[in-house]
Order: sequence, then structure tokens, then C-alpha cells
Amino acid sequence: MTTHVEGREYDVIFAGGGTAACVAAGRLARADPGLSILLVEGGKNNYNDPTVVNPAMYLVHLAPGSQTALFYEANAEEAINGRKAIVPCGGILGGGSSINFMMYTRAQGVDFDDWETEGWSAKDLLPLMKRLETYHLTDPDIDQSLHGHDGPVHVSHGTYFQEDAAEDLLKGAIATGHEVCADAQDLHKDIRGLKGVGVFSKWAKYISPEGKRQDAAHTYIHPLMQSGDYPNLHLLLESKVTRVLFDDNKRANGVEYIPTPSTQPVGMVNATGPFQVKAKKMVVVSSGALGTPSVLERSGVGSKEVLEKLDIPVVSDIPDVGENYQDHHLVLYPYKTSLKPEETIDCFLSGRKDFGEAIQNNDPMLGWNAIDACSKIRPTDKEIEAMGPNFKEHWDKDFKDRPTRPVMLTGVVQTFLGDQKVLPQREDGVPQQYCTMGAYTAYPYSRGDIHITSKDVSTPASFNTGFFKAEADVQKQIWAYKKQREVYRRTDAYAGELDMGHPKFPEGSKAACQDGPAAKFSSQEDRNNLPEIEYSAEDDKAIEEHVRNNVNTTWHSLGTCRMAPREKGGVVDADLNVYGVTGLKLCDLSICPGNVGANTNNTALLVGEKAADIFARDLGLGQIGQPIERVDSAMPSPPKAKAQMA
Repeated sequence: MTTHVEGREYDVIFAGGGTAACVAAGRLARADPGLSILLVEGGKNNYNDPTVVNPAMYLVHLAPGSQTALFYEANAEEAINGRKAIVPCGGILGGGSSINFMMYTRAQGVDFDDWETEGWSAKDLLPLMKRLETYHLTDPDIDQSLHGHDGPVHVSHGTYFQEDAAEDLLKGAIATGHEVCADAQDLHKDIRGLKGVGVFSKWAKYISPEGKRQDAAHTYIHPLMQSGDYPNLHLLLESKVTRVLFDDNKRANGVEYIPTPSTQPVGMVNATGPFQVKAKKMVVVSSGALGTPSVLERSGVGSKEVLEKLDIPVVSDIPDVGENYQDHHLVLYPYKTSLKPEETIDCFLSGRKDFGEAIQNNDPMLGWNAIDACSKIRPTDKEIEAMGPNFKEHWDKDFKDRPTRPVMLTGVVQTFLGDQKVLPQREDGVPQQYCTMGAYTAYPYSRGDIHITSKDVSTPASFNTGFFKAEADVQKQIWAYKKQREVYRRTDAYAGELDMGHPKFPEGSKAACQDGPAAKFSSQEDRNNLPEIEYSAEDDKAIEEHVRNNVNTTWHSLGTCRMAPREKGGVVDADLNVYGVTGLKLCDLSICPGNVGANTNNTALLVGEKAADIFARDLGLGQIGQPIERVDSAMPSPPKAKAQMA
């Protein structure tokens, strides 16, 4: 590691070291080791950080006081009963890929086709999806030609997989009419399944067969830097880019940054800045869907109305910077289970099992994210009618004749996703094991926005999530609550709902939470024949109240700087150029024109791969695609380096 020298210039500067930026920077460095590249990241280095590389530790990143996540507080919003939603995102090198749930979930092919952008169709992007991954699943029903086998990112079941628990959930899915398939990530899977209600599958992970997280920094950046063969690839850590610099011709020629004693997006103390660093060829803003709009607006790129109020000179008037914010709306439902202690990670989260000892003992459970089965689902005709005219209108337009589009995604996390200290204690003193069913909206109709309110970087932006702004999104969640509950109560593991995480049904309701199993199943037919729960109109109101009180982020923020024609609300063109200026590109999920029916990590990796091709072409580097071999080494304590260059 070498200290940054004031006045040094670079060919390319990335303003943000998240998932897509690490992919693109690593690819460019590999394509031309002589190209000087600077990756500026507000958070710390993640290199061999035990909380990053050991998958089972992922939830510590979302704990109060976390220094690896950025927590954006939204304004109070009426649709979620006046709550101020908190949306975390990656605040460490590698961005979200360093702290996420590691679920291998690809978008549907139609999602990319719907972007209606030349070069970004599913056909265009499939080779890049294959280029980025080494896929280890070997089920004979999986079409291996749709997956990659020599990319830097490993996809596997890690070192730990609870087969019995996964099969148990799939039996509940079959009993509720869902199809079980080998691969729900083949881009064109008919989500209707056998009975029109969706597909469940065993879920792969962004975890190597050796049990290590496959974040973008460890797969694209660290192997190059550790090799010593790429001296022109640099990191500037714990330094927040405040704005892009332009010359008199509106060409981006550098960035301004300040050291960040805290990785939080607000309240930073600027005692020793700002500093500037110049770029000779290109500046790439890659600060995420919630960070990139603020960097652009402080740079004079954004809505003239927003900028003039703050006395910021307008460099390029782009009204849609910060608009069209989307996330996948998530509600989590905890269940008591009869699972064995080795079938959940409650032992880690409760403190009954020590992470440090597990690392020392090479415990295979560390290579597990506790998510072994998930789904992409759709409602039946009867359920569609029950969801009301607002949803029916959207259904007819966006889903009815498009069988590859899921309405919701659901999955089971084999733990209680919360503070274990609040859990009730069993009278026999035996620790209860829990699981959590999550239900999240594939294509929300609600939209939000984020805009700066001051030139001062320490002043938080005004953020509206837009959660449940569209009534149809509420109806989806009411339906999904009933659906996931019917699936889980048909498993052998089900031992009743954990009341604190479920709707408060009126006294005497047939939908009241249960203590103990729904029935003893001796066959699949028993599961199939279990009567469904009856919900009254009052019960539906209780569910609605619950989802409004509890809907939250799925950590899938995107869309705030859309790739589209300028006259249609675009911020960047198909080559990721920001309109109205030169030398400035974007590279993160803010560029997504529309949502995807999947967890967004794969899409972020894909944006990075596509950006690498575009940037390489514009820089005259030719083709990208040489393999990047991962470098594993011993795992010391997390680095404590401050703002510095490597």
C-alpha cells in the first residue's frame, strides 16, 4: 500500500467501489495493465475481512452501528403508516456484494428485453452472464449451456446445505400447486409452472465450493492487486466523492473527495478536505442508486429546478436525475420450527455458537447463508380477482400474456431475522429453532425519488421510497402473505407462527396464529388435502395493516439515473454516457430502466461486465474477457487502513 501523492493523475477514476465498479475496473486493468485506474471508495477495504468472506456472518452487516453498510433514512410516508423507512446499501469495498444474502438469482430474459435499449437485450447479455460465473451445480435437468464455467465468480451450494429441510419446503410447495424445477435462473423459465402458480427450486449461492463469499472485490480486484502485476490499479479507501469536476467544455476531468471517518452517508466531519484528483480520459460515477444522484446533483448535473434552488451552477439540465427510485418491497414472516440446531443459524445469531471459534475450527456451517430453497410465483385466476381491479389492470397489461414474469418471489431463511433477545423462551429450556419466510415484489409499480437539499455533503438528501404508493403493490403483499403461510404450514418443520411477526387478527378469527403443527403428515396426499385457512374481510384488513407497518427494503435499490433516451426521462444513453457532458459515465444499478424479477446482485455484476466492454471499446482496448483467477490466502484481521492508495 502506498500513500496518495497530491497532484497525481489517472486515466480512469471510479467514484465508488461497489459491485459493478469493481467488475468494470478489474476487467479494464486486466485488459491493459498500463492503464492507470483509481477506485475511490467511501468505506474500508474488505480484503479477507472475516465478516465478509465467511457467508454465515452476513447479518452482522445490518446490525445497528454497522460500519460496512450505509443507512439511508427516508421521509415519513403515508402509505406505510407514517413510518420513515431505512434502506441500507453497501458501505465497503465491493458494495452490496460484500454484505448481501448471496442468493444466486438471475433476472428473467424479458426484463432486459423490456429495457428496449440497443445492446442490452437478453440475447446480448447472456454471454456476459456466462462470462462472469463458474457454475458448479450438476443436476442433469439443468441446461449447462445457459451457465458459465470459467468465470471469476463461483456459484455453488457452498460447504453446507440442509437437504432434508429444503426437500421439506418443496413438499409444501407441491402441496399448494407449485412446480419444483431444477433451475429457475435459466432466463426463460415459464413461471406459471404446472398449475399456473409458480415454481420453487433449490437455490444456489454466490459462495465458492470452499465456502467463501464471492463478492466483486475478491473476485475482480484483489486477485490482480495481490499478484503484483497490476501496479496501475489503485484504491483510495475511506474517501467519499462529493462531486465531479468539469473543464470549461463540460468535460469531466476529475473528482473532489473528502476523507470519511464514518462510513455513514450523513453527519461526516470534514477536517482535512476537500481534495481533488484528476482523470485524463474518463470519470465513472458508481456510487449506487442512492449515492450517484447526489454526486451528480452536487456536480451541477440534474434538474435545473433542484440545482438553482441550491445555487449550484447548472452543467447539464437532466430532470430525471434522482427520480424513478425502485426497490423490491419485502415483508418477513417468522415461524417456530421443529428443525434441528444444525438446520438453522440461530446458534450464531443467539450467541450459543461463537463465530471466532467456528473460524478457528473451519466449521463448514460458516460457508452457508441458510437459504436453500426459494421461488418465483404467480396468482391463480381466482386469486387475481380477489386482489381487486387495481391489480387486475396491471395483471392484464404486464403478466397475463407474459408467462415468464413472476409477481412475487418468496424464500425461506433458516433463522430468526431479528434480535434473538426478544424471542420467547421455551419452558423446557431447549432453544427453539426458527425460520423466516420472506415475500418480495418482483415488479413494484410504486416509485420514489432522492434529491440533495444542500451543497453540504453532510446534509442528508431528501429520500422518498415510494413504498406502497401504488395500491396494486399492497394487494400483492396481502396475497403473498396467505400464499407463503399455506406453503410453510404444509412442511414437517412447521410448529406455528411466531405471533410478533404476523398480523394481529381479530379475536375468534379462523386465521389466528397457531401454536404447534398444522397436522401430522404421513404422505404427500395429506399435505395436499390440508384445508386452507379461511380469511374474512376483517382478516384482510389486519393483513393490510401489518404489511403497511412492516414492508421494507429488499436492499435492491435501482433506477434513479435511468438508461433511456433523454426525451423519455433518461440520464445516460446505451453507452452509459451522461447527457449534456463528455467524459462522464455511470456504472451501477441506478442505470436500470426497469426492474428485474430477481435479487439484483447478478444484474449489478452484469452491468459491470457490460460497462467494461463499453469502456474498453471507448478507450481503444479491444475485447474484454480474459479469465481472472481468484487468489485465496490466509485470513488476517480486517484491515484498518484509512484513506490510502494501494
